[in-house]
Amino acid sequence: MLAVIDTNVLVSALLSRDGEPAKILSLVLNGLLNPCHDHRILAEYHNVLKRPKFGFPAWAVTDLLEFIAESGLSVTPPPLPKASTDEADQKFYEVARHCRAWLITGNLKHFPADELVMTVREALARMKT
Repeated sequence: MLAVIDTNVLVSALLSRDGEPAKILSLVLNGLLNPCHDHRILAEYHNVLKRPKFGFPAWAVTDLLEFIAESGLSVTPPPLPKASTDEADQKFYEVARHCRAWLITGNLKHFPADELVMTVREALARMKT
């Protein structure tokens, strides 16, 4: 299953290893969700996960990002008309539409109503069916 993982899901997964976002990350690490990305998404992951306020070990961030870059599907999507209310989130939607992948986010309000856009809980429920 192809999925675009919003940065807020990765942050939540790393902050709490027992939460639902951690289950999404586990699915990625175990090859059950194949992460789609482009250079903009990888850059955002890097910039956010390396912020000192989170205190994530640099080696852990590097290993995770290398895994996502190497195991995931790297694409160059065409620009779409503005679909996100947050310009910084447009790239996630563009990659998801291009790949026909789920966009898993903790913040639905930034994205259009679309069957591909879902919360962590919705994605986990779909994985069980």
